[in-house]
Amino acid sequence: MIVDYVLDACALIALFNEEEGADTVAELMMQASGGADRLFMNALQVTEVYYDRIYIKGVEYADTVLESIYDSPIIVLNDISCDLIKDAGRFKTTYSMSFADAFAAATAKNFDAVLVTKDSEMREAEEAEEFSILWLKQ
Repeated sequence: MIVDYVLDACALIALFNEEEGADTVAELMMQASGGADRLFMNALQVTEVYYDRIYIKGVEYADTVLESIYDSPIIVLNDISCDLIKDAGRFKTTYSMSFADAFAAATAKNFDAVLVTKDSEMREAEEAEEFSILWLKQ
């Protein structure tokens, strides 16, 4: 059975920085490459990774990272549906989460996917059973 996952920006950043959870993200990427599972990422989270990489090593490096994301097994979702907007707005106003995280959460909910994150501000929405989370740290 194929499992759908949505990567939060912090998941890819953990991989690039070799932080806690990097091995889990690497395993998910390998499974997606082999067709066992599917990985999604909202364009807003890709933008977060991009600007984080600009801060780390500059625009040229960030451009290379961005190309690698689009060449990876990650399916980047560029369209924002009305349902996604509604869920993101509801998550932003109901739970203590950032604007970008509200879109990651809404993407997981809309795709009935497991959100891959280490961002503790998602815990309240998970406890309300809005979506499932694969935690990269405890």
